[in-house]
Order: sequence, then C-alpha cells, then structure tokens
Amino acid sequence: MPRERWIEQGLTALAAGGPDAVRVEALAKQLGVTKGGFYGYFADRDALLTAMLDTWERESIDEVLDRIEREGGDPKTKITRAGLLTFSGDRLLPIDLAIRDWARRDEAVAERLRRVDNRRMALLREMIGTFCADPDEVEARSVLAFCLLIGEHFLAADHGDRTRAQVLARAGDLILSRTAGPA
Repeated sequence: MPRERWIEQGLTALAAGGPDAVRVEALAKQLGVTKGGFYGYFADRDALLTAMLDTWERESIDEVLDRIEREGGDPKTKITRAGLLTFSGDRLLPIDLAIRDWARRDEAVAERLRRVDNRRMALLREMIGTFCADPDEVEARSVLAFCLLIGEHFLAADHGDRTRAQVLARAGDLILSRTAGPA
C-alpha cells in the first residue's frame, strides 16, 4: 500500500467529515489493509495530517500555478482557470472547504491556510494589476474575486430568472473588467 494511498484516503475522509474523520483504523479498513502498514509510512496520526496538508498545499497552489503558466492566456483567463481548478470540481473544493472549517479550531492549520490564501491573493493582485493601476482598487478587486470563489459555495439565494452560473459569470466579468463599469 503506497504512502500516497493513505494520504489520499485521509483527504477523502477529511473532505467528508473533517479532521475527526481521519482515523487510522477507519482508513485501514477503507483501504482493505491492516493499520500496522500505516506505521511504516507515518510516525502517528499527526504525521499523516501534516502530509495531507502538504499534499493539499502542493496541489492547490504549486500545481495550479504551474498549470496556468503552462497553459497561458491573458490575466482574466489565468484567474478564471486558477479559480476553476481550485474551487470547482470534486477533488480540491471539498478538501479546501474542510480545511477552512478545520482552521477555525486549529491555529497551525489556520497558519497553513493563511499561507495558501496569501499565495492565491498574490496571483490575483499580479493579474489584476496588469490592467488596473490603482493599488487600492487592485486589492479590492482581488478580495472580491476571492470572496466570490469561496462564498458562492455557501450562498443559498435564488437569482430570479438567471442561473447561478450566469450570475457568477457576470460577477466575475464585473470584477475582472478593465473598467469599473459593465464588462
């Protein structure tokens, strides 16, 4: 049983039930192995949790940044791609949301999340700064873009005769337009 399988199963458990759901015995059962194999890779549960956070950070920052640079595009395309890679889909989004919840109760996790979010904000500032010269507006647009990406997962409101996707696309256009007016 490779080390990565333990980490992946731990991330799946974290996304489904938070850090309390990451239990060695339960993970071993889900993986169809004995828990003895766990200790060949990890000193203890805390070591697994740290490895899980390392994997999440690498996948949600380093791999996302590498991919948007490799695939190129204008700043709006890069921001949109980074957001889609991180905050949509079945893999990173549930893990990210679980880590945000966990960070409310664990200062070390909160510090890790702060580091990740600071790197995400740096990308937003850099990209928005290519078409917006006012530092205050760059910061405001960056915060709005980040809040849109995270907050839309917690919003339960209806949007009249528009779909959620239409409203989110329009909100993104407004935030990422070169002018303060309609895109």
